[in-house]
Amino acid sequence: MKIEGGTQKIDHVYELLNTIDACQCHFDINLNFDFTRSYLDLIVTYTSVILLLSRIEDRRVLIGMFNCAHEMLHGHSDSSFARLGQMVLEYDHPLKKLTEEFGPHTKAVSEALLSLHCLFVRRNQGAEQWRSVQLLSLIGTASAMINPANSDTMACEYLSVEVMERWIVIGFLLCHGCLNSNADCQKLWKLCLQGSLYITLIREDALQVHKVTEDLFSSLKGYGKRVADIKESKEHAIANSGQFHSQRRQFLRIAVKELETVLTDEPGLLGPKALFAFMALSFIRDEVTWLVRHTENVTKTKTPEDYVDSSIAELLFLLEEVRALVRRHVKVIQQYHLQYLARFDALVLSDIIQNLSVCPEEESIIMSSFVSTLSSLNLKQVDNGEKFEFSGLRLDWFRLQAYTSVAKAPLHLHENPDLAKVMNLIVFHSRMLDSVENMLVETSDLSTFCFHLRTFEKMFAVTLEEPAMFRYAIAFPLICAHFVHCTHEMCPEEYPHLKNHGLHHCNSFLEELAKQTSNCVLEICAEQRNLSEQLLPKHCATTISKAKNKKTMKQRQAPRKGEPERDKPGAESHRKNRSVVTNMDKLHLNLTELALTMNHVQSFSVFEHTIFPSEYLSSHLEARFNRAIVWLAGYNATTQEIARPSELLAGVKAYISFIQSLAQFLGADVSRIIRNALLQQTQPLDSSGEQTITTLYTNWYLESLLRQASSGTIILSPAMQAFISLPREGEQNFSAEEFSDVSEMRALAELLGPYGMKFLSENLMWHVTSQIVELKKLVVENMDVLVQIRSNFNKADLMASLLPQLTGADNVLKRMTIIGVILSFRAMAQEGLREVFSSHCPFLMGPIECLKEFVTPDTDIKVTLSIFELASAAGVDCDIDPALVAAIANLKTDLSSPEEEYKVACLLLIFLAVSLPLLAMDAASFYSIEKDGYSNNIHCLTKAIIQVSAALFTVYNKNIETHLKEFLVVASVSLLQLGQETDKLKTRNRESISLLMRLVVEESSFLTLDMLESCFPYVLLRNAYREVSRAFHLNRVSASTH
Repeated sequence: MKIEGGTQKIDHVYELLNTIDACQCHFDINLNFDFTRSYLDLIVTYTSVILLLSRIEDRRVLIGMFNCAHEMLHGHSDSSFARLGQMVLEYDHPLKKLTEEFGPHTKAVSEALLSLHCLFVRRNQGAEQWRSVQLLSLIGTASAMINPANSDTMACEYLSVEVMERWIVIGFLLCHGCLNSNADCQKLWKLCLQGSLYITLIREDALQVHKVTEDLFSSLKGYGKRVADIKESKEHAIANSGQFHSQRRQFLRIAVKELETVLTDEPGLLGPKALFAFMALSFIRDEVTWLVRHTENVTKTKTPEDYVDSSIAELLFLLEEVRALVRRHVKVIQQYHLQYLARFDALVLSDIIQNLSVCPEEESIIMSSFVSTLSSLNLKQVDNGEKFEFSGLRLDWFRLQAYTSVAKAPLHLHENPDLAKVMNLIVFHSRMLDSVENMLVETSDLSTFCFHLRTFEKMFAVTLEEPAMFRYAIAFPLICAHFVHCTHEMCPEEYPHLKNHGLHHCNSFLEELAKQTSNCVLEICAEQRNLSEQLLPKHCATTISKAKNKKTMKQRQAPRKGEPERDKPGAESHRKNRSVVTNMDKLHLNLTELALTMNHVQSFSVFEHTIFPSEYLSSHLEARFNRAIVWLAGYNATTQEIARPSELLAGVKAYISFIQSLAQFLGADVSRIIRNALLQQTQPLDSSGEQTITTLYTNWYLESLLRQASSGTIILSPAMQAFISLPREGEQNFSAEEFSDVSEMRALAELLGPYGMKFLSENLMWHVTSQIVELKKLVVENMDVLVQIRSNFNKADLMASLLPQLTGADNVLKRMTIIGVILSFRAMAQEGLREVFSSHCPFLMGPIECLKEFVTPDTDIKVTLSIFELASAAGVDCDIDPALVAAIANLKTDLSSPEEEYKVACLLLIFLAVSLPLLAMDAASFYSIEKDGYSNNIHCLTKAIIQVSAALFTVYNKNIETHLKEFLVVASVSLLQLGQETDKLKTRNRESISLLMRLVVEESSFLTLDMLESCFPYVLLRNAYREVSRAFHLNRVSASTH
């Protein structure tokens, strides 16, 4: 770019303005609209450039730097540097210089501006005048509803008032001489000054009308009255313009809503009444831009409410609705106006041309081409989707305006107004065929928000403060699509910046709307959960108690004031007064409004990006639902409190039930939202890296329930199929059975699913393998003694000397009991999973169970484990636990030889077998018939022995049954030898411990009662059951007597 280019453009403007003056061109916005508009735009644009240049404080430095750079690059100064430098000095006071330059053009400028007078007065009417003439109303005169909306000045009807104000203010600022000599000019000027405090130069740069005008006129002689007029107009604008425009916006909200409703119901009316749609768009755009530039620039005012509109969203929404309506029915508009052009406009134009008194050859050729072009149109062109192109016709009409507006032209347009009227009508009709989108941009472009982002954001924030405006809030993201119209092909480097603005604000608006909607949904879900929670079985005790003691309750005195009566479920539905609005009512109303805005459009484009509002809502709702599920669990790490799985499941179902009911209203895929959220909760962490209920419940069961079970404060009761808490003085423990019975295990499986249950199993197995590692260490420490015991277990004398040499026998039993407790809990969880899986997928459970039945001892171990893994994932109990096998296989030990590890496994069983008699010394080793177990959980030893043995010998590829028989024999011998013990302390609970042998056989599919009978007489078991039963009843009788 060279400096020369800038100075040349200024010279071209001077030359063009002088040429127009020399030709004595006639300007009238009602006749030669395009010619007059282009002339006034030229003046305003030129003035705006000069004013903006004067606002650059470092303009001299910048020009000097450019010239230095040019000299360094080319070896000489720019040829136009001196000229530009002189111009910058001359325009140091730009308005003073500009008024001198435009003095000779006063006649042409004032003539052009005066032609705006009637139009400007009509367009500046107040809301009451608009209402009295039923502006924009189609149903006001029903008989004329299908009559075409025509005007002698079609383009003037949707001409922006802001543009006219800019023309008038700057025009009379430059050519102010006519204000003292022409009363009409003075009236137009004063009317304009009373309408706005600021006008836009370009983008966010504004001109403070009264201040700039007053400063200029104060420096001129003979302008005292004009300065007084300025002050008077300013006071009038400050006092009245805010309320004036507020009333107009209120009128437009009602009128345009009516117009949009009628056109939506009868889109065919868009043909004859298309002008109304564009007028409505233009009027809305004018009011919005007025509010924006005054909100942005008027900072100190006594009436700030004049520049705030809490209902602006509705106006923006109506603008978008009318735009969408025009786009949707563009074929209707094209069909109507094509017939209008071909069957009416062409004939009228032909008659006017023939009746012209004077018509030069060139003008005649141009106008004849108009007639032939219009006459050749037919409806098939619209039906075939043919693209129309009338820019050439409109350009020819522009040229014709220029030809017929000069003083010496043989054909004067102002002498043939009928020609101008029909051609202006034809131009509008042609634009309805090929430039509907350009017309929408011209009349409704709000890209000005791109440069007033703070105001844009404030308007959005105000909208979200008014629940009644929620349904219109989608207009703000839609308007971000207008920002593309700020771009210009001559300034491509701006495109990424403007694009980022548009996308950023569109995203932020949609994010906020999605956040508000999801918050509202989740609040209602929480209310629904509270209602659902009232129906839980735990709340029925009071009702049942009252029903049983009904007679007593009648005799009792009325309850005290401090004891409020508990409302029954459903009481919230009883209404005595419809005017009473509950919190739930407000939430539902807000959700209705927000759902309307989020579901208003399926998609729209911002620059080259396609935006789907429903996806924003889906992502927010999914994230909120995820957090809500975790919140419902109510986990407290400090107190180790957590909700019962059944209560959490009831709450989650209440949430899901309500969210599913919104499927038709939100426009989002609620099935996908629920599915994704629940699936994430089956993983250790969700998509945002937060802990899920799978992690929370896994940690709680391991750290609270199973840890206390290991320490003896909680025991497993096979009779109740649950863990139960033992009462301890001074301790406030949770009730274990409320978290571990059959219904809770089912609920846990329902919540965690197969993936979550697998994670739970993996964590349980980690604790099991850590105990196995310690057990192996104990075996290694006693290996020599155990080898001897294994060889001489049936030699009583030798065993008497070997057993005392064993160390850590109690530790072995304790660790094995812990393993048994963990595996017992896992078995209960797996049973819950099996029942849930059978309920949800019976068609899958059948084949899995059938496949499991085909497994035999001869089946390849890899195939067996694969089938068992499948079955285990469905909760089916297996002879060999594949999860335990995998966990043990992954153990890393210091033993290098597999044979050594196998030997340790064999000796572990021997160690357990010979340690069993030690349990008889423990007072807690008494078998409880009521609980079907022991108070120290040693009945869990059976599951530990069977499951660990099966897994160990599967890993080492050895026969499981053989080694379990060996254990059975050694254990039997050890317990039989206990019968010969004379120390009563050592035989305290001998009968109860004997029953463990029966439990071991019942637990294993590899052992049978016949095998047990061969080494441990059944009569001993029978006697043991009798003794245990007798002792239990004696204890109960003694306890009742005390």
